[in-house]
Amino acid sequence: MASARTASRGRGASSKVSQGDLIAPPGGQSWGGQTVRQLVAIALAVLAGVGMARAQDYPARTVTLVLGFAPGGPSDVMARIFGKKLEQVLGQAVVIENRGGAGGNIAAELVARAEPDGYTLLLGNSGILAANISLYKKVNFDPVKDFAPITLVGAQANVLVVHPSLPVKTLAELIAYAKANPGKITFASGGRGSSPHLAAELLKVMAGIDMVHVAYRGTGPALQDVVAGHVPMCFSSVSPVLGHIQNGTLRALAVSTLQRTALLPDVPTIAELGFAGFEAGAWHGLVAPAATPKGVIDTLYKGMMAALNDPDTRTALTNFGVDVIGSTPQELAAYIKSEIPKWAEIIKASGTALD
Repeated sequence: MASARTASRGRGASSKVSQGDLIAPPGGQSWGGQTVRQLVAIALAVLAGVGMARAQDYPARTVTLVLGFAPGGPSDVMARIFGKKLEQVLGQAVVIENRGGAGGNIAAELVARAEPDGYTLLLGNSGILAANISLYKKVNFDPVKDFAPITLVGAQANVLVVHPSLPVKTLAELIAYAKANPGKITFASGGRGSSPHLAAELLKVMAGIDMVHVAYRGTGPALQDVVAGHVPMCFSSVSPVLGHIQNGTLRALAVSTLQRTALLPDVPTIAELGFAGFEAGAWHGLVAPAATPKGVIDTLYKGMMAALNDPDTRTALTNFGVDVIGSTPQELAAYIKSEIPKWAEIIKASGTALD
């Protein structure tokens, strides 16, 4: 054939082979009476049919839910709570795979490169899906382009707590005290770039105050020093500090979500105290690799709605400090896009960057 002869020409001739040389017959003829365009259209239709068939059969085997953090953390506990009900709804096992490291980036990259068939999912959080792209110097995935959103599962409020030795009882008093003592108030967190750390940085920017960050290797040591009064304040997820708030060893000033959290209904939001739009909770979104068939996404979305609306599942998540949301895929996509520039600005202003 002409195309074969073209591909095997000697060194003195051009070795470039065009797409037409490889797939078109000689003399402008058509294969079996069909044009190349018709053949391509047929091939695409066949592939689409295969994709539809796979979506209709989904799920036919175990679904793996990848997490970016170690067992026992917020993402892990959440996944195991709703995963039990999701198994029942889908009729297939849902296996949790913990791939910790680099703030969740390792897990995210794994899922971004996985086969887009719905059998490998990621429970990402506000760091993985919004902040990390600005926080880390090198991120090998795009949180917008590399994932197909399924649902925003829920959010965990960060509560601003202070040690009783700090002479403030309200957020307004804290801000006034910080302005009168610039650079003298310290705040703790479980690590640079963590959700509580970024919540404090957002408050610094919006309130125009100067406070010094003290980073610890983990939430536990950070809270121990705040409870002991060595560091006077911190943001924290609700569950670890709830007992301290109830017995008076810590004082709750405000929560970082737009709505009050169910575990602390009497504690106001920072937004309602004069900082409109302040939102710095740790939210959790379920995503699949980009190009996952729409039918598969629809099945997973319906399965998650059934799981999140199950009374036992919802109660367990609420008791863990999660305010259940259950957004549509489109709402999660829009939310991720809106969160990325917000955290990029805060991270740049704070000078926070990680290798």
